[in-house]
Amino acid sequence: MTQPRPAETTSHPYLRAATAGIRHHTRALSRSPQPRPVDRTHLDTLHAHCVQLHQLLDQLAEAARPPYPGAGRHLAEAHTRLWQATNEIHTAFHLLPVAHTDSTKCRPEQLPEGPPFLTICQRHLAAGHIVRRKTTPTDLRPHTTACVR
Repeated sequence: MTQPRPAETTSHPYLRAATAGIRHHTRALSRSPQPRPVDRTHLDTLHAHCVQLHQLLDQLAEAARPPYPGAGRHLAEAHTRLWQATNEIHTAFHLLPVAHTDSTKCRPEQLPEGPPFLTICQRHLAAGHIVRRKTTPTDLRPHTTACVR
């Protein structure tokens, strides 16, 4: 039996950089003496990060399924749960106040008032299209982890 190799420090440098960036951002927010209110730009950036992570999980799940079906199922489940979190971030974005008194509803049939309105809605609709092709409504129902004995 072969021993597992330790992770190389040079493996996946972009993922490590993204993780370090999020860790730094979280520390900066927690050290702030006065909590800053969340703004739409902040949620737009977080949404973009989650959508990219969602695409990565999708690719990893597809690659893991044939040789390791159990791992592939868990990655697919993480993929679905991350979509649910991304959807909630999009909803929260539209519930935050805007500088204008115009409607804050997501209207894909109309051109919204520009970034970040336009970018988050387009990104969310594109990601949602992929999710609907790969999951069922039952898969997207809220997940409970209650132990049933």
